Amino acid sequence: MSDKNHKIQIFNGQKVRTAWNDDEEKWYFSIVDVCWVLAESKDYQTARKYWNKLKQRLVAEGNETVTNCHQLKMLANDGKMRLTSRPLGGAAGRGW
Repeated sequence: MSDKNHKIQIFNGQKVRTAWNDDEEKWYFSIVDVCWVLAESKDYQTARKYWNKLKQRLVAEGNETVTNCHQLKMLANDGKMRLTSRPLGGAAGRGW
């Protein structure tokens, strides 16, 4: 995935980092950014902690959705490419 495929989308007035994969013809997006919007977190760190706690709870329940979440480098606010969680494969179609 090249840097040209990384885009910022607006959802509920907030920025969500996305990346288009030409080979798979799929959009990927930052789960932390989505948590930030949906949970109405006050800042990125709160959203990151929310996602980490949610992952722990889902794993404890035996939910395999978290197993299908891998990290992808996306453009951060500081302009650097940093790893962030994103859904893998069909997980995007099941509520993500």
